[in-house]
Amino acid sequence: MRYVGIDLGDKRTGLAVGDAQTGLVTPLKTVDVPLAARTGRDLAQALTRAFDDQVGAAELVLGLPLNMDGTEGPRARVVRGFGTLLAALSARVLHYQDERLTSAEADWAMAGSGLTHARKKARRDGLAAAAVLGDFLRTRHTGQ
Repeated sequence: MRYVGIDLGDKRTGLAVGDAQTGLVTPLKTVDVPLAARTGRDLAQALTRAFDDQVGAAELVLGLPLNMDGTEGPRARVVRGFGTLLAALSARVLHYQDERLTSAEADWAMAGSGLTHARKKARRDGLAAAAVLGDFLRTRHTGQ
């Protein structure tokens, strides 16, 4: 089964693709449609087109921003609302995965890479989506 990892951002949304059988995850692209655009409908449609064009049949894994104590705050409610819209528009199964520290993980992965700040910024969201998806696949594989 193929999965698409999604790191939802206010300005950019990172995508990654992964395979449950191999466990391999690869950053795919970044979509630059703001979440606020028409309450997320434009972004959901842009993501659905990206799934159809570049991935094909896949289930979705949307990063859920939990508080450090594991509770859900206002941002998690926004993400869940967007997830409901995205699942309906894309007609795909949607899973949520804790995304705490995935952006920091992406930054750590690029530390010392020699990339300029602008290039790091461009890759950060895709790497964060890959971290979300990698965590999801490891959790499914180990049953944790």
